[in-house]
Amino acid sequence: MPQKPVIWIPRRLSDATLARARRDYEVIVNEDDTPGTAEEIIAMSARVDGMIPCHSEHFSAEVVARLDPRLKIVANHSVGVDHCDLPALKSHGVVVTNTPDVLSDATAEIAMLLMLGAARHAVAGDRIVRTGAWDSWSPSFMVGKQVTGARMGIVGMGRVGRAFARKARGFDMEIHYHNRSRLSPEDEAGAIFHEDVDSLLEVSDFLSLHCPATPETQKFLNAERLARMPKGAVIVNTARGALIDEAALLDALDSGHLTAAGLDCFEVEPGGNPAFASHDNIFMLPHIGSATRATRDAMGYRALDNLDAFFAGGEPGDRLV
Repeated sequence: MPQKPVIWIPRRLSDATLARARRDYEVIVNEDDTPGTAEEIIAMSARVDGMIPCHSEHFSAEVVARLDPRLKIVANHSVGVDHCDLPALKSHGVVVTNTPDVLSDATAEIAMLLMLGAARHAVAGDRIVRTGAWDSWSPSFMVGKQVTGARMGIVGMGRVGRAFARKARGFDMEIHYHNRSRLSPEDEAGAIFHEDVDSLLEVSDFLSLHCPATPETQKFLNAERLARMPKGAVIVNTARGALIDEAALLDALDSGHLTAAGLDCFEVEPGGNPAFASHDNIFMLPHIGSATRATRDAMGYRALDNLDAFFAGGEPGDRLV
């Protein structure tokens, strides 16, 4: 009987994913569920044929240069691959895959939650009820920003961006978007394309970020771009923290130019930005955009599908390099 390939799973994936993995592979699991360090990644590369890392494991050029030739595939348990130096992995002969499609709706749901929570004072409202401080009411009490009928700007109309646009239409929002290329009329579904991102910003009462983190998008939303947005706008980010200049965001909120922000990701993770804690107009979540049971199972299965195809001698469906 042929020996099963050996794979390393550094984080605690869903029970269904682990059960399937153990059925088909020899599996080494980090039971402590802590991020794999550079040294662990390098050491494990000599013991396994494949890995299923998350975005918490970083395959920098320095790490990749020290990988053992035994490692043949990195099947990411994520859509974003900014934690992987793809050119370095490609030159090292390592196949890299991700898990697109399956987390679009879950992430779009969190974007909706962040948008509504930021616009309607979720942080302060929850606190005053929870602490017993709610002792009065008036027509001017906790007046927020209305979502229905507002102009929604979306940066990045990939799978998640389109899923979010579908949900935003349920609030009768007018959808504007910027993308590397214009969508087909069917995918556009009436959304207004902006070839120039500055023209998008100028009409975005709400702005939701759904683009990947790349060297070109580092601090994409900086002071100059924030200043182009309408006064009172709301920012939503479920993509990557690196897309926003956090100091510039705080300045825009403190000056009153922006009303609020809803954030699921931060420049520093885990932990976030301590300066945000004193701002009731920042509604924050700890990077849980794809954290539903169904989505976690689907992500794990997608990663395993890619491993199955590779070890069967085929082409992984989600191969990036």
